Amino acid sequence: MTVIVSQKGWVVIPAELRKKYNLHPGAEVQVVDYGGVLALVPKLAEPVREAAGMLQGRRSLTRALRAEHRAERRSEKAHGR
Repeated sequence: MTVIVSQKGWVVIPAELRKKYNLHPGAEVQVVDYGGVLALVPKLAEPVREAAGMLQGRRSLTRALRAEHRAERRSEKAHGR
């Protein structure tokens, strides 16, 4: 979807996206620069609360790293290192 930047730097967010992301007059969005890619990100009212539980059900990275470390130690012992 393409939008035009006005001389004042304004852009119009298409109506279908405003509805989808519940953007109403006065809603705040953050402009994020991802190394050459600009993104408009709706500002969350309570970011910690709204993000809670997003990663549930996934394997713990800490547990995965510990398991990998144990496997490496066993391999090293088996090869006499």
